[in-house]
This record gives sequence, structure tokens and C-alpha cells, in this order.
Amino acid sequence: MPTTRGDLVFEDRFDAAALDESVWSPYYLPHWSSRAASAAAYTVGDSGLTLSIPSDQGLWCPGDHKPDLRVSGIQSGNYSGPVGSTVGQQPYREGLVVQEEQPPFWGWTPNGGYVELRARADISARSMVSLWMVGLEDSPERCGEICVMEVFGDAVVPGETTAVGMGLKTIRDPSVPQDFEAVPLPIDLRDFHTYAVEWTAGQADFYVDDAPIRTCAGAPSYPMQLMLAVFDFPDRSIGDDDTLVPTFTIDHIRGWNVAQELVA
Repeated sequence: MPTTRGDLVFEDRFDAAALDESVWSPYYLPHWSSRAASAAAYTVGDSGLTLSIPSDQGLWCPGDHKPDLRVSGIQSGNYSGPVGSTVGQQPYREGLVVQEEQPPFWGWTPNGGYVELRARADISARSMVSLWMVGLEDSPERCGEICVMEVFGDAVVPGETTAVGMGLKTIRDPSVPQDFEAVPLPIDLRDFHTYAVEWTAGQADFYVDDAPIRTCAGAPSYPMQLMLAVFDFPDRSIGDDDTLVPTFTIDHIRGWNVAQELVA
């Protein structure tokens, strides 16, 4: 259990009649495609938020992004430059240009504290789920990543273990070290678990079900937006699995600030 957790400053239980679009954008990096082509498939209500990928959902950035992927995701920030420019968050290759300009949108973009996800997932070997935080990229170098959890379906042994990825990713910020590891844990991904990071003073401490798992030095020191998504990679298909619908169900996301008297 972290020792520096202070006041609760953010909570979304996804139990309203609709997604709170003052906090979340239900499009995955839409500037590289469009809002229409990147819209998430999801439901909200008493059971929380469920992101899914229906069997008839198309590819994201088809013919350009490799490997082929389908995705349903929400994110708490977004912006881009004008159409034809190279200014946009998380480009996946050199020379990528904006297809649909996005106005600046900043929902919840914390700069430190304790962030917690409670979620379950039902995915096959060709799919994955993740909660990650990335710099706003309002300046190009502010693009480092804190990955709170990342699970590929082929790293799951149902009822036995799940390899949960967590740590830091450099992306294009040389001040952030590449320090990422998938840790096998005795949990069932189909059950609800909590995944969290305590992020302060250049350090990120990662937890699963309140148990400390990893510590990484060199965490970013700028505001970050949350990215939450389920992915499907058709090229990883094994047998007759094209009709499977991967799901990622979120009970809540919460954020606490840092108790200053404990870190002074």
C-alpha cells in the first residue's frame, strides 16, 4: 500500500447514462485518421465502462499502420496541428501527417499522485488491454509514457497467471529511461483487480491489488493524459477466432494527490 496517498481528487465510476466527455474523448488518436474512423465501441452504466471490439469493426489506419490493428479506446486529452502537418500526439512512424485536425482537449491530466484502475478483461491470444499515461506533447519532447498495466492475451494462462506489463517507456523523450517489464502474477484477468501507480519526485511505483510490484526511477515530470483501450491484432489470429469480441470492463478510475507532509 502506498504511503504518500493524500486527498481523492478524481473519480469516475462510469455509472452515469453517458460517458463524461468533459473528461474523456471516445476516439483513439483521431488526428491520424478521423473521429468517425477511430470511435470507440463502448457501453456505460451500472456495470461501469465496457470497451469492446465487435467482429465487424474495421482496422485503424488501414493500409498504413503495421501491424494491422483494431481498437476501442478513450483518452483524457488530445490535440493536433492542422491537416497536412506532422504535429500530433503519438505518431506511429516518421513523416505521418494529420488527416483531421483536433482542437485542444484536456480532461483530467495529472502531474503526479496516485492513479488507480479497477478492471477486468476477456481477451483472446490476438488481443490486448492497457491503461497508460503519456505526456500531452504540447511540446514534442513531453511525450514519455508511464504504463500502468498492459496485458497481451497470449501472456495469460486462464485461472493461473497473467503477465502484467508495467513501467516507463522513452517514446521520444530521452530524459525518460526505457524501463518496462511484463511481470507474471497469480491473477485471473477475467476477474476484477486493481492496477495502480504512485508517481512523484521522478519515481513511479507500481501496484497490483495494493501489492508493490515494480519501482522505476526517471518518471516524467510533466502533466500526462490517460489512455485506456482494448486492441485486436487480426494477423495474430489462430484458427476460427474472427468472431470473438474482446472486452475491457472498468469499474472505476481514481486519482489521489500526494500527501505533502509525507514527502517534504
